[in-house]
Amino acid sequence: MKSLKLIGLALGASLALSTAAFAQDITIAVAGPMTGSESAFGRQMKNGADQAVADINAAGGVLGKKLALYTGDDACDPKQARSVAEKIASQGIPFVAGHFCSSSSIPASEAYADGNVLEITPASTNPLFTERKLWNVLRVCGRDDQQGIVAAGYIVKNFKGKNVAILNDKTTYGKGLADETKKALNKAGFQEKMFESYNKGDKDFNSIVSRLKRDNIDLVFVGGYHQEAGLILRQMRDQGLKTILMAGDALNDKEFASITGPLAEGTLFTFGPDPRNKPTAKAIVEKFKAKGIDPEGYTLYTYAAMQVWTDAVKKAGSTDPMKVMKVIKAGTWDTVLGKLAFDEKGDIKAIDYVVYKWNDKGNYAEIEPGKGT
Repeated sequence: MKSLKLIGLALGASLALSTAAFAQDITIAVAGPMTGSESAFGRQMKNGADQAVADINAAGGVLGKKLALYTGDDACDPKQARSVAEKIASQGIPFVAGHFCSSSSIPASEAYADGNVLEITPASTNPLFTERKLWNVLRVCGRDDQQGIVAAGYIVKNFKGKNVAILNDKTTYGKGLADETKKALNKAGFQEKMFESYNKGDKDFNSIVSRLKRDNIDLVFVGGYHQEAGLILRQMRDQGLKTILMAGDALNDKEFASITGPLAEGTLFTFGPDPRNKPTAKAIVEKFKAKGIDPEGYTLYTYAAMQVWTDAVKKAGSTDPMKVMKVIKAGTWDTVLGKLAFDEKGDIKAIDYVVYKWNDKGNYAEIEPGKGT
């Protein structure tokens, strides 16, 4: 009986130590669309965050403590995003890698600012995210006013004298990217033949496709997400249109090809130079591949956001968000994306976008500017 009591005491002590150790962990967060129509990108972010936390902990953690990861699901809904942000702030979590949709990141960032949380988005490209002079926001990706210039430059060079239409899904991201692309096109003296909106979540695009057919559109630029873009492409082909579809970084997931099948061939999109091909990412990419994960899209961007925060905390000797932010903006950081430095707004100082093309096998690759379609 005494031995049983001793065993019970030992187990209790062990549990207490385990609980104490867990309580000493530093909890950080990743937040994005873990469910909903953009969940493919939520998976990218979660994969990047999970691997980063595992690697950081394997290397000794941060300030002598291990990291624990909290995952917030905003489903790309602004109200849900703000609710997620308020929950993260209420738990005293000092840092979040998130969100994906600009329409989520922007309202969430205000709650994070009020709740003393540093936010680094891997993916939100709307300029407004860093234009409001909030103390707590950074992004490791580019902006739509940069992305739109690259898209427009490609169109001007390769579709001179052709008919171009611009569509958008009325979201903060989609409308913003469409507007920036239109602005850059018009500045270059190129006038689109059609500018039209649809609603995110729409399934039937036959009326829009009929207009594209009527106006003999050679290229349609879609400011929106991969689900709707894939349906637009399919319905164009159903009506016999050979119109090229071009879009932004939200086409950077192989789920697009699962919607379109071989019809994806020739579709264009803008994104940063493929991080999977960077020498700085080689070892990490191999770890992902060993797990059967393709670290496409914003996977490595999320990993990089975690790296920046972790290294800045070590340098600051503190997880205090304001102290960490000052250190980040004053430094240059080695990441899987290469060296990153930030301006006072929270944007990265060096950014370049390139154009990609999908093939009929469900893969995409960078193409040389000016090489044509």
